[in-house]
Amino acid sequence: MFPRPLVMINRALPTALLVTTLLVAAACTPAPETETHTVASTKPADVVFTDVTETAGIAFSHHNGRSGQKLLPETLGSGVVFFDYDNDARPDLLLVNSRPWEAQAEPVTSKLYRNNGDGSFTDVTAGSGLETELFAIGAAAGDYDNDGLTDLYVTALEGDRLYRNTGNGTFADVTASAGIDNANFGTSVAFLDYDRDGLLDLFVDNYVVWSPELDVWCTLDGSTKSYCTPGSYTGVASKLYRNLGEGRFEDVSEAAGVSDPESKALGIAILDFDADGWPDIFQANDTQPNKLYRNNQDGTFTDIGLTAGVAFAEDGKARGAMGVDAADYDGSGRPHLLVGNFSNEMLNLFHNEGGGLFLDDAPASDIGKESLLALTFGAFFFDYNLDGALDVFAANGHLDEEINAVQPKVTFEQAPLLFRNDGTGRFLLANSEVGEAFSTPLVARGAAYADYDSDGDLDVVINVNNGAARLYRNDGGNANSYVRLHLVGKESNRSAFGAKVTVTSASGKQSRMVRSGSSYASQSESTLTFGIGQDLLIDVIEVEWPSGETQRFEKVEPNQSFRIEESVDSLAVQTS
Repeated sequence: MFPRPLVMINRALPTALLVTTLLVAAACTPAPETETHTVASTKPADVVFTDVTETAGIAFSHHNGRSGQKLLPETLGSGVVFFDYDNDARPDLLLVNSRPWEAQAEPVTSKLYRNNGDGSFTDVTAGSGLETELFAIGAAAGDYDNDGLTDLYVTALEGDRLYRNTGNGTFADVTASAGIDNANFGTSVAFLDYDRDGLLDLFVDNYVVWSPELDVWCTLDGSTKSYCTPGSYTGVASKLYRNLGEGRFEDVSEAAGVSDPESKALGIAILDFDADGWPDIFQANDTQPNKLYRNNQDGTFTDIGLTAGVAFAEDGKARGAMGVDAADYDGSGRPHLLVGNFSNEMLNLFHNEGGGLFLDDAPASDIGKESLLALTFGAFFFDYNLDGALDVFAANGHLDEEINAVQPKVTFEQAPLLFRNDGTGRFLLANSEVGEAFSTPLVARGAAYADYDSDGDLDVVINVNNGAARLYRNDGGNANSYVRLHLVGKESNRSAFGAKVTVTSASGKQSRMVRSGSSYASQSESTLTFGIGQDLLIDVIEVEWPSGETQRFEKVEPNQSFRIEESVDSLAVQTS
Protein backbone atom coordinates (compact mmCIF):
# COMPACT_ATOMS: atom_id res chain seq x y z
CA MET A 1 0.00 0.00 0.00
CA PHE A 2 1.28 3.46 -0.78
CA PRO A 3 2.03 5.85 2.12
CA ARG A 4 -1.23 7.33 3.39
CA PRO A 5 -1.60 11.06 4.19
CA LEU A 6 -2.61 11.43 7.84
CA VAL A 7 -5.38 13.85 6.89
CA MET A 8 -7.33 11.00 5.35
CA ILE A 9 -8.22 9.47 8.70
CA ASN A 10 -10.49 12.46 9.30
CA ARG A 11 -12.17 12.46 5.89
CA ALA A 12 -13.98 9.14 5.68
CA LEU A 13 -16.80 9.78 8.15
CA PRO A 14 -18.08 12.46 10.53
CA THR A 15 -16.34 12.30 13.91
CA ALA A 16 -18.93 10.37 15.91
CA LEU A 17 -19.48 7.84 13.17
CA LEU A 18 -15.76 7.49 12.55
CA VAL A 19 -15.04 6.74 16.20
CA THR A 20 -17.77 4.09 16.24
CA THR A 21 -16.44 2.58 13.03
CA LEU A 22 -12.86 2.41 14.28
CA LEU A 23 -13.87 0.87 17.60
CA VAL A 24 -15.92 -1.83 15.89
CA ALA A 25 -13.19 -2.53 13.37
CA ALA A 26 -10.52 -2.71 16.08
CA ALA A 27 -12.57 -5.05 18.21
CA CYS A 28 -13.56 -7.43 15.47
CA THR A 29 -10.72 -7.50 12.97
CA PRO A 30 -6.93 -7.48 12.80
CA ALA A 31 -5.12 -4.21 12.18
CA PRO A 32 -4.73 -3.09 8.56
CA GLU A 33 -1.58 -4.15 6.76
CA THR A 34 1.14 -1.54 6.47
CA GLU A 35 3.63 -3.06 4.03
CA THR A 36 4.50 -1.21 0.87
CA HIS A 37 3.53 -2.48 -2.57
CA THR A 38 4.55 -1.33 -6.02
CA VAL A 39 3.04 -1.22 -9.46
CA ALA A 40 4.60 -0.47 -12.81
CA SER A 41 5.99 2.99 -13.48
CA THR A 42 3.51 5.16 -15.30
CA LYS A 43 5.18 7.45 -17.80
CA PRO A 44 2.30 8.84 -19.88
CA ALA A 45 1.94 6.89 -23.12
CA ASP A 46 0.91 8.48 -26.39
CA VAL A 47 -2.68 7.27 -26.36
CA VAL A 48 -5.51 8.73 -28.40
CA PHE A 49 -9.15 7.69 -28.15
CA THR A 50 -10.91 8.03 -31.50
CA ASP A 51 -14.67 8.07 -32.05
CA VAL A 52 -15.15 5.25 -34.57
CA THR A 53 -18.88 4.72 -34.03
CA GLU A 54 -19.86 5.29 -37.64
CA THR A 55 -16.93 3.52 -39.30
CA ALA A 56 -17.40 0.52 -36.98
CA GLY A 57 -21.00 0.14 -38.16
CA ILE A 58 -22.71 1.11 -34.91
CA ALA A 59 -25.94 2.94 -35.69
CA PHE A 60 -27.83 2.88 -32.42
CA SER A 61 -29.97 5.57 -30.84
CA HIS A 62 -31.44 5.15 -27.40
CA HIS A 63 -35.09 6.13 -26.85
CA ASN A 64 -35.92 7.11 -23.27
CA GLY A 65 -39.67 7.53 -23.83
CA ARG A 66 -39.47 11.32 -23.59
CA SER A 67 -42.94 12.77 -24.21
CA GLY A 68 -42.90 16.03 -22.24
CA GLN A 69 -44.42 14.39 -19.17
CA LYS A 70 -41.02 14.03 -17.48
CA LEU A 71 -41.67 10.56 -16.15
CA LEU A 72 -39.00 9.21 -13.78
CA PRO A 73 -37.73 6.20 -15.82
CA GLU A 74 -36.81 8.50 -18.72
CA THR A 75 -33.76 9.64 -16.76
CA LEU A 76 -32.17 6.24 -16.11
CA GLY A 77 -31.63 4.23 -19.30
CA SER A 78 -29.52 2.68 -20.47
CA GLY A 79 -26.81 0.04 -20.23
CA VAL A 80 -24.37 -1.74 -22.52
CA VAL A 81 -22.73 -5.19 -22.46
CA PHE A 82 -19.58 -6.51 -24.14
CA PHE A 83 -19.81 -10.31 -24.34
CA ASP A 84 -18.84 -13.08 -26.76
CA TYR A 85 -22.17 -14.65 -27.65
CA ASP A 86 -20.88 -16.73 -30.60
CA ASN A 87 -17.65 -18.08 -29.06
CA ASP A 88 -15.30 -16.66 -31.68
CA ALA A 89 -13.06 -14.99 -29.04
CA ARG A 90 -14.23 -11.53 -30.09
CA PRO A 91 -16.39 -9.31 -27.84
CA ASP A 92 -19.80 -8.61 -29.32
CA LEU A 93 -21.99 -5.74 -28.18
CA LEU A 94 -25.48 -5.41 -26.72
CA LEU A 95 -26.87 -1.88 -26.52
CA VAL A 96 -29.89 -1.77 -24.22
CA ASN A 97 -32.87 0.35 -25.27
CA SER A 98 -36.01 1.68 -23.65
CA ARG A 99 -39.08 2.60 -25.70
CA PRO A 100 -41.78 5.23 -26.27
CA TRP A 101 -44.65 5.17 -23.79
CA GLU A 102 -47.13 4.81 -26.65
CA ALA A 103 -46.90 2.01 -29.22
CA GLN A 104 -45.14 2.90 -32.46
CA ALA A 105 -45.49 1.49 -35.95
CA GLU A 106 -41.77 0.69 -35.92
CA PRO A 107 -40.76 -1.14 -32.70
CA VAL A 108 -37.91 0.33 -30.66
CA THR A 109 -35.67 -2.44 -29.32
CA SER A 110 -32.27 -3.18 -27.90
CA LYS A 111 -29.61 -4.04 -30.50
CA LEU A 112 -27.17 -6.94 -30.75
CA TYR A 113 -24.03 -6.24 -32.78
CA ARG A 114 -21.75 -9.09 -33.90
CA ASN A 115 -18.04 -8.35 -33.97
CA ASN A 116 -16.78 -9.02 -37.51
CA GLY A 117 -13.13 -9.25 -36.50
CA ASP A 118 -12.04 -6.43 -38.79
CA GLY A 119 -12.85 -3.48 -36.56
CA SER A 120 -16.50 -3.41 -37.56
CA PHE A 121 -19.81 -4.73 -36.24
CA THR A 122 -22.97 -6.05 -37.90
CA ASP A 123 -26.45 -5.55 -36.47
CA VAL A 124 -27.80 -9.09 -35.99
CA THR A 125 -30.80 -8.20 -33.82
CA ALA A 126 -33.41 -9.37 -36.33
CA GLY A 127 -34.22 -12.99 -35.63
CA SER A 128 -31.99 -13.12 -32.55
CA GLY A 129 -34.87 -13.36 -30.06
CA LEU A 130 -33.78 -10.10 -28.46
CA GLU A 131 -35.96 -7.83 -30.58
CA THR A 132 -38.77 -7.62 -28.01
CA GLU A 133 -39.86 -4.05 -27.32
CA LEU A 134 -39.24 -3.31 -23.63
CA PHE A 135 -38.56 -0.33 -21.42
CA ALA A 136 -35.22 -1.91 -20.61
CA ILE A 137 -32.60 -0.40 -18.30
CA GLY A 138 -29.64 -2.75 -17.87
CA ALA A 139 -28.18 -6.14 -18.65
CA ALA A 140 -25.52 -8.65 -17.69
CA ALA A 141 -24.07 -11.75 -19.35
CA GLY A 142 -23.01 -15.13 -17.97
CA ASP A 143 -23.23 -18.86 -18.67
CA TYR A 144 -25.83 -19.79 -16.06
CA ASP A 145 -26.37 -23.34 -17.36
CA ASN A 146 -22.67 -24.17 -17.94
CA ASP A 147 -23.22 -25.23 -21.54
CA GLY A 148 -20.38 -23.11 -22.91
CA LEU A 149 -22.66 -20.38 -24.27
CA THR A 150 -23.05 -16.96 -22.67
CA ASP A 151 -26.60 -16.07 -21.69
CA LEU A 152 -28.22 -12.68 -20.99
CA TYR A 153 -30.32 -11.11 -18.26
CA VAL A 154 -32.11 -7.84 -19.07
CA THR A 155 -33.82 -5.58 -16.52
CA ALA A 156 -37.02 -3.87 -17.67
CA LEU A 157 -40.01 -2.02 -16.24
CA GLU A 158 -42.43 -4.57 -17.69
CA GLY A 159 -40.53 -7.34 -15.96
CA ASP A 160 -36.97 -8.62 -16.32
CA ARG A 161 -36.03 -11.18 -18.97
CA LEU A 162 -33.64 -14.14 -18.86
CA TYR A 163 -32.44 -15.18 -22.30
CA ARG A 164 -30.74 -18.54 -22.86
CA ASN A 165 -28.16 -18.64 -25.62
CA THR A 166 -29.22 -21.44 -27.97
CA GLY A 167 -25.90 -21.64 -29.80
CA ASN A 168 -27.19 -20.85 -33.27
CA GLY A 169 -27.07 -17.09 -32.99
CA THR A 170 -30.41 -16.81 -31.22
CA PHE A 171 -31.65 -16.39 -27.66
CA ALA A 172 -34.71 -18.01 -26.07
CA ASP A 173 -36.77 -16.18 -23.46
CA VAL A 174 -36.82 -18.62 -20.53
CA THR A 175 -37.87 -16.14 -17.85
CA ALA A 176 -41.04 -17.93 -16.74
CA SER A 177 -39.67 -21.47 -16.89
CA ALA A 178 -36.55 -20.39 -15.00
CA GLY A 179 -38.62 -19.00 -12.11
CA ILE A 180 -37.57 -15.38 -12.62
CA ASP A 181 -40.29 -12.93 -11.58
CA ASN A 182 -39.03 -9.40 -11.12
CA ALA A 183 -41.13 -6.45 -12.29
CA ASN A 184 -39.81 -4.01 -9.71
CA PHE A 185 -38.00 -1.32 -11.75
CA GLY A 186 -34.81 -3.36 -12.09
CA THR A 187 -31.64 -1.42 -12.94
CA SER A 188 -28.22 -3.06 -12.66
CA VAL A 189 -27.72 -6.82 -12.48
CA ALA A 190 -24.81 -9.21 -11.97
CA PHE A 191 -24.21 -12.93 -12.22
CA LEU A 192 -22.19 -14.43 -9.37
CA ASP A 193 -21.67 -17.79 -7.70
CA TYR A 194 -22.29 -16.63 -4.14
CA ASP A 195 -22.47 -20.17 -2.69
CA ARG A 196 -19.58 -21.56 -4.77
CA ASP A 197 -21.55 -24.55 -6.01
CA GLY A 198 -20.43 -24.09 -9.62
CA LEU A 199 -23.72 -22.53 -10.75
CA LEU A 200 -24.18 -18.84 -11.48
CA ASP A 201 -26.73 -17.04 -9.34
CA LEU A 202 -28.22 -13.57 -9.97
CA PHE A 203 -28.29 -10.36 -7.97
CA VAL A 204 -30.72 -7.74 -9.31
CA ASP A 205 -30.87 -4.11 -8.20
CA ASN A 206 -34.39 -2.68 -7.90
CA TYR A 207 -35.07 1.04 -7.68
CA VAL A 208 -38.42 2.48 -6.50
CA VAL A 209 -42.16 1.84 -6.60
CA TRP A 210 -43.28 3.61 -9.76
CA SER A 211 -45.98 3.64 -12.41
CA PRO A 212 -47.25 6.45 -14.68
CA GLU A 213 -50.15 6.90 -12.28
CA LEU A 214 -47.78 7.25 -9.30
CA ASP A 215 -45.41 9.71 -10.97
CA VAL A 216 -44.91 12.72 -8.67
CA TRP A 217 -45.05 16.35 -9.80
CA CYS A 218 -41.83 18.18 -8.97
CA THR A 219 -40.33 21.44 -10.20
CA LEU A 220 -36.97 23.19 -10.48
CA ASP A 221 -38.29 26.70 -11.14
CA GLY A 222 -41.58 26.65 -9.24
CA SER A 223 -43.80 26.51 -12.31
CA THR A 224 -42.83 23.75 -14.77
CA LYS A 225 -42.63 20.01 -14.11
CA SER A 226 -39.19 18.48 -13.64
CA TYR A 227 -37.95 15.02 -12.77
CA CYS A 228 -38.29 14.16 -9.09
CA THR A 229 -35.50 12.85 -6.92
CA PRO A 230 -35.89 9.29 -5.60
CA GLY A 231 -36.72 10.82 -2.22
CA SER A 232 -40.24 11.31 -3.56
CA TYR A 233 -40.72 7.57 -4.00
CA THR A 234 -40.74 4.40 -1.90
CA GLY A 235 -37.84 2.01 -2.34
CA VAL A 236 -38.03 -1.60 -3.52
CA ALA A 237 -36.07 -4.57 -2.22
CA SER A 238 -33.49 -6.05 -4.54
CA LYS A 239 -33.48 -9.72 -5.54
CA LEU A 240 -31.06 -12.59 -5.11
CA TYR A 241 -31.89 -15.61 -7.24
CA ARG A 242 -30.13 -18.87 -6.39
CA ASN A 243 -29.42 -21.19 -9.30
CA LEU A 244 -30.93 -24.59 -8.54
CA GLY A 245 -29.57 -26.25 -11.66
CA GLU A 246 -31.50 -27.62 -14.64
CA GLY A 247 -32.42 -24.10 -15.68
CA ARG A 248 -34.29 -23.12 -12.51
CA PHE A 249 -33.77 -20.27 -10.03
CA GLU A 250 -35.20 -19.65 -6.55
CA ASP A 251 -35.77 -16.25 -4.94
CA VAL A 252 -33.72 -16.37 -1.73
CA SER A 253 -33.52 -12.61 -1.13
CA GLU A 254 -35.08 -12.56 2.32
CA ALA A 255 -33.42 -15.71 3.59
CA ALA A 256 -30.04 -14.44 2.40
CA GLY A 257 -30.45 -11.09 4.15
CA VAL A 258 -30.30 -8.82 1.10
CA SER A 259 -33.96 -7.83 0.89
CA ASP A 260 -33.98 -4.26 2.20
CA PRO A 261 -37.08 -2.35 1.01
CA GLU A 262 -35.45 0.99 1.88
CA SER A 263 -32.77 0.58 -0.79
CA LYS A 264 -33.07 2.45 -4.08
CA ALA A 265 -30.41 0.57 -5.93
CA LEU A 266 -28.64 1.57 -9.13
CA GLY A 267 -25.19 -0.03 -9.06
CA ILE A 268 -23.59 -3.40 -8.26
CA ALA A 269 -20.00 -4.49 -7.85
CA ILE A 270 -18.95 -8.02 -6.97
CA LEU A 271 -15.73 -8.18 -4.96
CA ASP A 272 -13.93 -10.18 -2.29
CA PHE A 273 -13.08 -7.27 -0.02
CA ASP A 274 -11.83 -9.44 2.87
CA ALA A 275 -9.89 -12.00 0.77
CA ASP A 276 -11.71 -15.00 2.21
CA GLY A 277 -12.42 -16.48 -1.23
CA TRP A 278 -16.17 -15.77 -1.12
CA PRO A 279 -17.81 -13.10 -3.31
CA ASP A 280 -19.24 -10.11 -1.49
CA ILE A 281 -21.65 -7.53 -2.94
CA PHE A 282 -21.42 -3.75 -2.95
CA GLN A 283 -24.70 -2.01 -3.79
CA ALA A 284 -24.85 1.69 -4.69
CA ASN A 285 -28.11 3.23 -3.50
CA ASP A 286 -29.58 6.52 -4.67
CA THR A 287 -30.05 8.86 -1.65
CA GLN A 288 -30.02 5.84 0.66
CA PRO A 289 -27.04 4.28 2.48
CA ASN A 290 -24.88 2.09 0.26
CA LYS A 291 -24.67 -1.57 1.20
CA LEU A 292 -21.60 -3.76 1.58
CA TYR A 293 -22.94 -7.28 1.89
CA ARG A 294 -20.31 -9.56 3.43
CA ASN A 295 -20.70 -13.17 2.39
CA ASN A 296 -21.12 -15.30 5.52
CA GLN A 297 -20.20 -18.50 3.62
CA ASP A 298 -23.47 -20.15 4.66
CA GLY A 299 -25.86 -18.75 2.05
CA THR A 300 -26.44 -15.50 3.92
CA PHE A 301 -24.99 -11.98 3.84
CA THR A 302 -24.49 -9.28 6.48
CA ASP A 303 -24.55 -5.59 5.58
CA ILE A 304 -21.43 -3.98 7.06
CA GLY A 305 -21.57 -0.80 4.95
CA LEU A 306 -21.84 1.48 7.97
CA THR A 307 -18.94 0.05 9.98
CA ALA A 308 -16.83 -0.33 6.82
CA GLY A 309 -17.21 3.37 6.03
CA VAL A 310 -18.88 3.03 2.61
CA ALA A 311 -22.54 3.63 3.47
CA PHE A 312 -22.26 7.42 3.51
CA ALA A 313 -20.07 10.20 2.19
CA GLU A 314 -17.53 11.86 4.48
CA ASP A 315 -20.19 14.32 5.70
CA GLY A 316 -22.37 11.47 6.95
CA LYS A 317 -24.97 11.88 4.22
CA ALA A 318 -26.17 9.34 1.66
CA ARG A 319 -25.36 10.38 -1.87
CA GLY A 320 -27.14 9.99 -5.18
CA ALA A 321 -25.04 6.94 -6.07
CA MET A 322 -25.24 5.35 -9.51
CA GLY A 323 -22.40 3.45 -11.17
CA VAL A 324 -19.78 1.52 -9.24
CA ASP A 325 -16.69 -0.62 -9.72
CA ALA A 326 -14.19 -2.50 -7.55
CA ALA A 327 -10.50 -3.15 -8.24
CA ASP A 328 -7.01 -3.09 -6.77
CA TYR A 329 -5.63 0.14 -8.25
CA ASP A 330 -2.54 0.50 -6.03
CA GLY A 331 -1.02 -2.98 -5.83
CA SER A 332 -2.11 -3.51 -2.23
CA GLY A 333 -3.79 -6.81 -3.09
CA ARG A 334 -7.14 -5.49 -1.88
CA PRO A 335 -10.08 -4.32 -4.04
CA HIS A 336 -11.10 -0.68 -3.58
CA LEU A 337 -14.39 0.95 -4.57
CA LEU A 338 -15.29 3.63 -7.11
CA VAL A 339 -18.78 5.17 -6.90
CA GLY A 340 -20.37 7.65 -9.31
CA ASN A 341 -22.60 10.24 -7.63
CA PHE A 342 -24.90 13.18 -8.34
CA SER A 343 -23.63 16.62 -9.38
CA ASN A 344 -22.10 18.65 -6.52
CA GLU A 345 -21.23 15.39 -4.74
CA MET A 346 -18.03 14.15 -6.53
CA LEU A 347 -16.95 10.56 -7.02
CA ASN A 348 -16.21 8.30 -4.07
CA LEU A 349 -12.86 6.54 -4.11
CA PHE A 350 -13.10 4.21 -1.13
CA HIS A 351 -9.66 2.80 -0.34
CA ASN A 352 -9.72 -0.65 1.26
CA GLU A 353 -7.46 -0.30 4.30
CA GLY A 354 -7.81 -3.95 5.29
CA GLY A 355 -9.46 -5.12 8.47
CA GLY A 356 -12.91 -4.31 7.10
CA LEU A 357 -12.35 -0.54 6.86
CA PHE A 358 -12.48 1.81 3.85
CA LEU A 359 -11.45 5.48 3.67
CA ASP A 360 -12.66 7.86 0.97
CA ASP A 361 -9.64 9.32 -0.82
CA ALA A 362 -11.66 11.47 -3.23
CA PRO A 363 -12.21 14.65 -1.13
CA ALA A 364 -8.48 15.32 -0.78
CA SER A 365 -7.58 14.35 -4.35
CA ASP A 366 -7.79 15.57 -7.93
CA ILE A 367 -10.39 12.93 -8.68
CA GLY A 368 -12.76 14.57 -6.19
CA LYS A 369 -12.13 18.13 -7.30
CA GLU A 370 -12.44 17.39 -11.02
CA SER A 371 -15.63 15.31 -10.64
CA LEU A 372 -17.47 17.67 -8.28
CA LEU A 373 -19.89 19.10 -10.86
CA ALA A 374 -20.30 15.86 -12.81
CA LEU A 375 -23.31 13.58 -12.50
CA THR A 376 -21.69 10.20 -13.02
CA PHE A 377 -23.53 7.07 -14.13
CA GLY A 378 -21.12 4.65 -15.83
CA ALA A 379 -17.83 4.31 -13.92
CA PHE A 380 -15.03 1.77 -14.00
CA PHE A 381 -11.36 1.01 -13.46
CA PHE A 382 -9.28 -0.06 -16.48
CA ASP A 383 -5.67 0.22 -17.62
CA TYR A 384 -6.03 2.26 -20.80
CA ASN A 385 -2.27 2.79 -21.30
CA LEU A 386 -1.21 -0.70 -20.17
CA ASP A 387 1.33 0.63 -17.68
CA GLY A 388 0.20 -1.69 -14.89
CA ALA A 389 -1.74 0.95 -12.93
CA LEU A 390 -5.52 0.93 -13.18
CA ASP A 391 -7.04 4.20 -14.40
CA VAL A 392 -10.58 5.55 -13.93
CA PHE A 393 -13.28 6.37 -16.49
CA ALA A 394 -16.52 8.21 -15.64
CA ALA A 395 -19.46 8.65 -18.03
CA ASN A 396 -21.49 11.73 -17.11
CA GLY A 397 -24.75 13.50 -17.89
CA HIS A 398 -27.51 15.22 -15.94
CA LEU A 399 -31.20 14.29 -15.68
CA ASP A 400 -32.97 17.49 -16.65
CA GLU A 401 -32.48 19.72 -19.71
CA GLU A 402 -33.24 22.84 -17.65
CA ILE A 403 -30.68 22.27 -14.89
CA ASN A 404 -28.33 25.00 -16.14
CA ALA A 405 -31.03 27.65 -15.63
CA VAL A 406 -31.13 27.00 -11.91
CA GLN A 407 -27.55 25.78 -11.35
CA PRO A 408 -25.34 27.84 -13.69
CA LYS A 409 -22.24 25.70 -13.10
CA VAL A 410 -24.02 22.43 -13.93
CA THR A 411 -24.88 21.39 -17.49
CA PHE A 412 -27.23 18.80 -18.94
CA GLU A 413 -24.66 17.33 -21.34
CA GLN A 414 -21.32 16.61 -19.71
CA ALA A 415 -18.01 15.35 -21.04
CA PRO A 416 -16.63 12.00 -19.83
CA LEU A 417 -13.75 12.09 -17.37
CA LEU A 418 -10.58 10.02 -17.76
CA PHE A 419 -8.20 9.88 -14.81
CA ARG A 420 -4.69 8.48 -15.27
CA ASN A 421 -3.14 6.61 -12.35
CA ASP A 422 0.37 7.99 -11.93
CA GLY A 423 1.64 4.80 -10.31
CA THR A 424 1.38 6.01 -6.73
CA GLY A 425 -2.38 5.56 -6.52
CA ARG A 426 -2.88 9.23 -7.42
CA PHE A 427 -5.26 10.03 -10.28
CA LEU A 428 -4.67 12.90 -12.70
CA LEU A 429 -7.26 14.23 -15.13
CA ALA A 430 -6.12 12.99 -18.55
CA ASN A 431 -8.82 14.15 -20.99
CA SER A 432 -6.41 16.56 -22.68
CA GLU A 433 -3.79 13.81 -23.10
CA VAL A 434 -5.92 11.48 -25.26
CA GLY A 435 -7.20 13.64 -28.11
CA GLU A 436 -10.52 15.37 -28.62
CA ALA A 437 -12.96 12.50 -28.29
CA PHE A 438 -13.61 12.92 -24.57
CA SER A 439 -14.17 16.66 -24.88
CA THR A 440 -17.65 16.18 -26.37
CA PRO A 441 -20.45 16.62 -23.80
CA LEU A 442 -23.02 13.80 -23.67
CA VAL A 443 -25.96 12.66 -21.59
CA ALA A 444 -24.09 9.45 -20.84
CA ARG A 445 -25.42 6.48 -18.91
CA GLY A 446 -24.03 2.95 -19.31
CA ALA A 447 -20.35 2.52 -20.15
CA ALA A 448 -18.09 -0.49 -20.64
CA TYR A 449 -14.70 -1.49 -22.05
CA ALA A 450 -13.29 -4.28 -24.20
CA ASP A 451 -10.51 -4.92 -26.68
CA TYR A 452 -12.97 -5.11 -29.58
CA ASP A 453 -10.29 -4.81 -32.29
CA SER A 454 -7.92 -7.42 -30.82
CA ASP A 455 -4.89 -5.13 -30.64
CA GLY A 456 -4.29 -5.58 -26.91
CA ASP A 457 -5.51 -2.24 -25.56
CA LEU A 458 -8.93 -1.43 -24.17
CA ASP A 459 -11.62 0.47 -26.05
CA VAL A 460 -14.69 2.18 -24.56
CA VAL A 461 -18.39 2.29 -25.41
CA ILE A 462 -21.01 4.66 -23.96
CA ASN A 463 -24.78 4.38 -24.23
CA VAL A 464 -26.27 7.88 -24.37
CA ASN A 465 -29.66 8.63 -22.87
CA ASN A 466 -32.05 9.52 -25.70
CA GLY A 467 -29.12 9.82 -28.07
CA ALA A 468 -26.59 7.96 -30.19
CA ALA A 469 -24.20 5.45 -28.62
CA ARG A 470 -20.46 6.14 -28.98
CA LEU A 471 -17.61 3.69 -29.56
CA TYR A 472 -14.11 4.98 -28.83
CA ARG A 473 -11.09 3.08 -30.17
CA ASN A 474 -7.89 3.12 -28.12
CA ASP A 475 -4.95 3.97 -30.38
CA GLY A 476 -1.52 3.67 -28.83
CA GLY A 477 -2.19 1.94 -25.54
CA ASN A 478 -0.46 -1.17 -26.86
CA ALA A 479 2.88 0.65 -27.04
CA ASN A 480 3.23 -0.94 -23.62
CA SER A 481 3.20 -4.70 -23.09
CA TYR A 482 0.25 -6.72 -21.86
CA VAL A 483 -1.27 -10.13 -21.40
CA ARG A 484 -4.94 -11.02 -21.92
CA LEU A 485 -6.43 -13.96 -20.06
CA HIS A 486 -9.74 -15.68 -20.77
CA LEU A 487 -10.71 -18.13 -18.04
CA VAL A 488 -12.98 -21.16 -18.42
CA GLY A 489 -14.21 -22.99 -15.34
CA LYS A 490 -14.75 -26.72 -14.96
CA GLU A 491 -15.53 -27.50 -11.32
CA SER A 492 -16.13 -23.77 -10.90
CA ASN A 493 -18.81 -22.01 -12.93
CA ARG A 494 -17.86 -22.04 -16.60
CA SER A 495 -17.78 -18.22 -16.82
CA ALA A 496 -15.11 -18.31 -14.08
CA PHE A 497 -16.83 -15.50 -12.19
CA GLY A 498 -15.15 -15.19 -8.81
CA ALA A 499 -11.77 -16.46 -9.99
CA LYS A 500 -8.85 -14.30 -8.86
CA VAL A 501 -5.82 -13.85 -11.11
CA THR A 502 -2.47 -12.45 -9.95
CA VAL A 503 0.20 -11.42 -12.46
CA THR A 504 3.75 -10.71 -11.31
CA SER A 505 6.42 -9.07 -13.45
CA ALA A 506 9.57 -7.05 -12.76
CA SER A 507 7.68 -3.87 -11.96
CA GLY A 508 5.13 -5.30 -9.57
CA LYS A 509 2.21 -7.54 -8.73
CA GLN A 510 -1.35 -7.02 -9.96
CA SER A 511 -4.57 -8.84 -9.14
CA ARG A 512 -8.01 -8.92 -10.74
CA MET A 513 -11.23 -10.87 -10.25
CA VAL A 514 -13.30 -12.20 -13.15
CA ARG A 515 -16.69 -10.59 -12.61
CA SER A 516 -20.07 -9.76 -14.07
CA GLY A 517 -21.87 -6.42 -13.77
CA SER A 518 -20.24 -3.17 -12.52
CA SER A 519 -20.32 0.32 -14.04
CA TYR A 520 -23.98 1.35 -14.40
CA ALA A 521 -26.49 -1.17 -15.79
CA SER A 522 -23.61 -2.52 -17.87
CA GLN A 523 -20.88 -5.12 -18.15
CA SER A 524 -17.40 -5.00 -19.65
CA GLU A 525 -15.74 -8.01 -21.26
CA SER A 526 -14.84 -10.82 -18.85
CA THR A 527 -11.43 -11.42 -20.42
CA LEU A 528 -8.82 -9.87 -18.12
CA THR A 529 -6.21 -7.47 -19.49
CA PHE A 530 -3.01 -6.82 -17.53
CA GLY A 531 -0.64 -4.11 -18.69
CA ILE A 532 3.01 -4.55 -17.67
CA GLY A 533 4.56 -1.39 -19.10
CA GLN A 534 7.99 -2.05 -20.59
CA ASP A 535 8.57 -5.35 -18.77
CA LEU A 536 9.85 -8.05 -21.12
CA LEU A 537 8.59 -11.10 -19.25
CA ILE A 538 5.79 -12.13 -16.92
CA ASP A 539 7.33 -14.03 -14.04
CA VAL A 540 4.19 -15.70 -12.70
CA ILE A 541 0.48 -15.95 -13.49
CA GLU A 542 -1.48 -17.47 -10.62
CA VAL A 543 -5.17 -18.36 -10.70
CA GLU A 544 -7.31 -19.04 -7.64
CA TRP A 545 -10.57 -20.68 -8.71
CA PRO A 546 -13.86 -20.58 -6.76
CA SER A 547 -13.59 -24.38 -6.46
CA GLY A 548 -10.44 -23.92 -4.36
CA GLU A 549 -8.05 -25.13 -7.05
CA THR A 550 -5.00 -23.02 -7.85
CA GLN A 551 -2.89 -22.93 -10.99
CA ARG A 552 0.49 -21.36 -11.60
CA PHE A 553 2.22 -20.50 -14.88
CA GLU A 554 5.78 -19.19 -14.99
CA LYS A 555 7.93 -17.28 -17.48
CA VAL A 556 5.20 -16.17 -19.84
CA GLU A 557 5.97 -14.04 -22.90
CA PRO A 558 3.76 -10.92 -23.01
CA ASN A 559 1.69 -9.37 -25.82
CA GLN A 560 -0.44 -12.46 -26.22
CA SER A 561 -3.95 -13.63 -25.36
CA PHE A 562 -4.34 -16.93 -23.53
CA ARG A 563 -7.19 -19.25 -22.62
CA ILE A 564 -6.83 -20.75 -19.15
CA GLU A 565 -8.98 -23.79 -18.41
CA GLU A 566 -9.44 -24.99 -14.87
CA SER A 567 -7.39 -28.16 -14.20
CA VAL A 568 -5.46 -27.81 -17.47
CA ASP A 569 -1.82 -27.11 -16.64
CA SER A 570 -0.89 -25.25 -19.81
CA LEU A 571 -1.75 -21.94 -21.39
CA ALA A 572 -3.54 -22.04 -24.72
CA VAL A 573 -2.89 -19.15 -27.08
CA GLN A 574 -6.25 -17.65 -28.01
CA THR A 575 -6.70 -16.10 -31.43
CA SER A 576 -9.73 -14.36 -32.86
